[in-house]
Amino acid sequence: MTDIDGARLLESLRTLRTFGARDAGVVRPTYSDVDMAARRWLVETMIAAGLDAQIDGIGNVIGRSPNPGPAVVLGSHSDTQPEGGWLDGAMGVMYAIEVARALLADPDTAHLAVDVAAWADEEGTYASALGSHSFVGEITEAHLAAANAEGETVAEALERVGLVGVDPIRLEPDRHVAYLEAHIEQGPHLEASGNRIGVVTGIVGIAGATVRFRGEQNHAGTTPMPIRKDAAAALFEFGVHVRARFAQVAGPVSVWTIGNLGVHPGAESIVPGEAWCQVQYRDASADVMERFADTLAALVAEFDTTGPCAVSMERGDKGMAPVTMDATIVRAIGAAAERRIPDAWVEMPSGAGHDANTFAPHIPSGMLFIPSIGGVSHDFAEDSHDDDIVLGCQVFADAVVSHLDSL
Repeated sequence: MTDIDGARLLESLRTLRTFGARDAGVVRPTYSDVDMAARRWLVETMIAAGLDAQIDGIGNVIGRSPNPGPAVVLGSHSDTQPEGGWLDGAMGVMYAIEVARALLADPDTAHLAVDVAAWADEEGTYASALGSHSFVGEITEAHLAAANAEGETVAEALERVGLVGVDPIRLEPDRHVAYLEAHIEQGPHLEASGNRIGVVTGIVGIAGATVRFRGEQNHAGTTPMPIRKDAAAALFEFGVHVRARFAQVAGPVSVWTIGNLGVHPGAESIVPGEAWCQVQYRDASADVMERFADTLAALVAEFDTTGPCAVSMERGDKGMAPVTMDATIVRAIGAAAERRIPDAWVEMPSGAGHDANTFAPHIPSGMLFIPSIGGVSHDFAEDSHDDDIVLGCQVFADAVVSHLDSL
């Protein structure tokens, strides 16, 4: 099997880290100046690796192998959360480049075709998984109208960064036979179990809704408790019921979160007249996801009927359906892990969404995880051990070669 260059991999990761470095983490939101500078550097790096590379019309950086197909697509995203870690997405991008470079340099694998990508806006600064949706031909007017927190739309951002009139690069069914992505786990399971590689069997679905409570704003000192229509109190009670009811219908890997909420007008001496919260739930089973949706709708209806506040719900538009990874690719990654680290790997679901969600309905897809120290991600403290980073890339390379050789 082809050996990757671990020192080169780590050096390239640390160079990418400098684009938007802040404390121990990285701030590199999509279409920001630092994001575009990183993408230009990625083009140069892909060219140095022997690929024909460019930034396409949605901001994806695509490096095309000089070899004819069949080709696998390797990649991940290079944008970050508002306060992101240095490996989330970035590691998968640099794995892809390192694997392509190593395979082209080895006479035994130089004939294999590996195309690589750094997808745009997986993190949803504007619209989640924007770049991978573009690659598979699923961009809509709604995507282009999606806006960031400052109100700038995707269409406006593309004009600002000079990508208007640049053609998007699309999936080629006659060339591209698989998509593989590597990522940090972003959770505690690998580290806690002592395993060094996770072979992803499926990716959870993500859905949710905004629930709104309308009561009656009034004076906090003079309004008797029995006649209050306190929207905040209704929200808090609703949250307790969500926890209890969801637990009754959950599967073994289900999670749910109320991660964003607010009250109006937000003053300590005013009984809130309005309140809202966003409920999100995740599971790898479509049946469990449907149970969550039904349970949430029923709970909203109950609270609206019993009062004292009116309660309504708006379904979220950024959900993702659960997907299953391709069995052949799962076996290839597992076999590669077993050769390198016998009995120190495990099959597991992904509790986070990835660009692989987008690809799985279109071409055979698979993912590899390495441990996250302390299970921390989406935070400046996110990190992984160097030896795990290097090992993961080597197993990833072995799996890519094995899969291409089997075609």
